[in-house]
Amino acid sequence: MAKSAAKRLVDRNTGKASNSNDKDSFAALLEESFGGGRTLEGNVVKGRILEISDDFITVDVGLKSEGRVALREFGQNPELKVGDLVEVYVERMEDRNGEAMLSREKARREESWGVLEKAHQGAVRVMGVIYGKVKGGFTVDLDGATAFLPGSQVDIRPVKEIGPLMGVPQPFIILKMDRTRGNIVVSRRAVLEESRAEARSELVGQLKEGAILTGVVKNITDYGAFVDLGGVDGLLHVTDISWKRINHPSEALQIGQQVQVQVIKFNQDSQRISLGMKQLEGDPWEGVVSKYPVGMRLKGPITNIADYGAFVELEPGIEGLVHVSEMSWTKKNMHPSKIVNMGDEVDVVVLDVDSGKRRVSLGIKQCQENPWQGFAEKNNEGTVLEGPINNITEFGLFVGLPGEIDGMVHLSDLDWNMSGEEAIKQYAKGQTVTVKVLEVDAAKERISLGIKQLTDDPFENVMVNFKKGDVITCTVSAVQENGIEVTLGDKADGFSGFIRRGDLAKDRAEQRADRFAIGEKVDAKITNIDKGSRKLSLSIKAREVEEEKQALAEYGSQDSGASLGDILGAAIKKAQKKD
Repeated sequence: MAKSAAKRLVDRNTGKASNSNDKDSFAALLEESFGGGRTLEGNVVKGRILEISDDFITVDVGLKSEGRVALREFGQNPELKVGDLVEVYVERMEDRNGEAMLSREKARREESWGVLEKAHQGAVRVMGVIYGKVKGGFTVDLDGATAFLPGSQVDIRPVKEIGPLMGVPQPFIILKMDRTRGNIVVSRRAVLEESRAEARSELVGQLKEGAILTGVVKNITDYGAFVDLGGVDGLLHVTDISWKRINHPSEALQIGQQVQVQVIKFNQDSQRISLGMKQLEGDPWEGVVSKYPVGMRLKGPITNIADYGAFVELEPGIEGLVHVSEMSWTKKNMHPSKIVNMGDEVDVVVLDVDSGKRRVSLGIKQCQENPWQGFAEKNNEGTVLEGPINNITEFGLFVGLPGEIDGMVHLSDLDWNMSGEEAIKQYAKGQTVTVKVLEVDAAKERISLGIKQLTDDPFENVMVNFKKGDVITCTVSAVQENGIEVTLGDKADGFSGFIRRGDLAKDRAEQRADRFAIGEKVDAKITNIDKGSRKLSLSIKAREVEEEKQALAEYGSQDSGASLGDILGAAIKKAQKKD
């Protein structure tokens, strides 16, 4: 295929072969072909297409022999024809077959390198196409030259999916070039940052509160989301995403999502921008008072549970609070989570609406029958009931009543004679007791019960059968250091009294409690009856003093010469005769 330039020469202007044997012409052509002795190897030259086959193109670049270039080096479906001028790279002027070794790809690369070096020196952007992935980044075709795009230089923020960027012509900045090693490093991020800075300056200059903008969610945190407005970021707080309750921004937003926002606040000094989404929608709280009048009955899901109550959604953007005290008539001092669960559909009644504070107070128990009111309607004061002791406290017993409510028996209403502290020791939790209804206050949710009221008050018999000054026969029931406790007898229904040590005898030497025995009968005088404190004061001393006075009055005095022993002796004998 190769022929000498002397036998077959190609007119570079006409593309026609010449067979001239003229020595001058031959010499001139050789001179032209070899560039006056200058080698063409390693340079890009222009050549004319002589022949096009299925796989190769034959090109004459003015050397002794033509060269072949693979058709694929001209790209997919190249529009080429015989006679066209093309630029090729001369690798060798002649191989062992006598043909010139040419390359279109290297020609393009050399051409590109020249253009790229100028762009790099002038910090000018170049167009390229990402076409492959390699370790640590991607390969980019810069019009024939291959460049490396590090993963960190793809975008301003991490890119999860590179697919949409592949095969798309886009601008790059050349960061580094080494022609000797054939290395080119480019950055797409630098282009974006330049554009971002330009857009930021333009945006900040036009930014004002109330402006409606379109942005992309850049990052999501617990307290909100950062939105890229095109060169500048703004904070979209979680409370400004939606009128309805959102526990975490990720419930409503995703990174990369395009959103429309309104500028709520813009600080020129700090360049901080506060954004809102819900402000672009109608405020559901407008007209809330007329929409939810007090007493209105509604139904809604539990959206949040706190220590102090539970929130119920009335409509998107409006929640009402059911305070723990308004959850149940009977379940007191219980955490709300023990009464309701997240997502429960509950019936509620509107108790109060404060549109200024955006608060709606709700009640669940108001949708149920008030057991206190029901008990009051069915049980009058004096009604006798039975119930279990549900709790024992320092101030009384709590007894279970119909309607899952409790009534209280105070310590003072346990026993007529014993102290409350003593009487309560006779009861145990779970024990069934009979009680009498003393008072019902449905408004305060209180029911007072009594156990001692099931029997008559023994003090009433004392009031009827005894009076101050009476001398009565008692039975010693307890001996204490400071006196003796006595039982008054049948007429007092076993009512107890107490005789202090100073009242045990007239003689000080006899004022000792230990000289009395339990079960012993003693006569004592009633010195005081206190209805308020329900106490009866007794005195043996007062009885002895009175008996002495009576004896002296009846049998004479010591002044008449009679001894006290004679007087008392006579009185005793008289008393014995009466008996």
